[in-house]
Amino acid sequence: MSSAPLLLVDSACKAFGGVQALSECSVGVEEGTIAGLIGPNGSGKTTLFNVATGYERVDRGEIYFSGRRITRASPDRVFALGLGRTFQLTRIFSRLSVMENMLVASQAGRRGLRSLCTRAGSPGERRRALELLEFVGIARLASKPAGSLSYGQRKLLELAYVLVADPAVILLDEPAGGVNPSLINHIADRIRELNRQGKTFFVVEHNMEFVMSLCHQVTVMHQGTAILTGPPSTVRSDPRVLDAYLGGALEEDPGDGPEGQDGAGSL
Repeated sequence: MSSAPLLLVDSACKAFGGVQALSECSVGVEEGTIAGLIGPNGSGKTTLFNVATGYERVDRGEIYFSGRRITRASPDRVFALGLGRTFQLTRIFSRLSVMENMLVASQAGRRGLRSLCTRAGSPGERRRALELLEFVGIARLASKPAGSLSYGQRKLLELAYVLVADPAVILLDEPAGGVNPSLINHIADRIRELNRQGKTFFVVEHNMEFVMSLCHQVTVMHQGTAILTGPPSTVRSDPRVLDAYLGGALEEDPGDGPEGQDGAGSL
């Protein structure tokens, strides 16, 4: 492991009108780890992801990736540097097929927006796309419209979509939210396999069982700041976590992710 975090959010502050979404928030993600980020709705988790990936700009503070300051970099620039990201609500092209979605990802990364009008793809692009769909387990659906997929299958497509660019760090925003238990286990298995291959992950999730069984370290957010970072065993038993906002959710968390076609609920 490197001496400095691969991804570092340092003393970030971000306000929306009179609401302080982030307040002197500092979080680091070590290379080669699966790091988790938990906290109740409104604690600043998604805002932290947004400032780390260029979708929002901090009012104060700095963002570093691989030792490079990326505080004011655009989302495209952040992505090109090796930070991939999924969203709480999946962002796919519903009217395109699963394969066409993958080809859009590969072409946009290499040729820019004008390539979005071309869906055929080169033989190499199609081969790579199929390999990634095989990896996440939905290759059999390659010719299906993406809009016909269940919510969990859309999550898998979005993961495959991000993997086209081969990012060093992948930020996942509620990968288990609204997904049925069998697919949750499959998603966790794919994350572990990618981690064994050298990918670093930063995961926002309300499903405590998913986080505690998957992540090497977990950061807890409360009112826009990180109050604790440590291994799952430490976080699970820390009185500040239980008293401040989890309120027993480590044992039974009803989840508040979007409901999908293949079932809702975190546990």
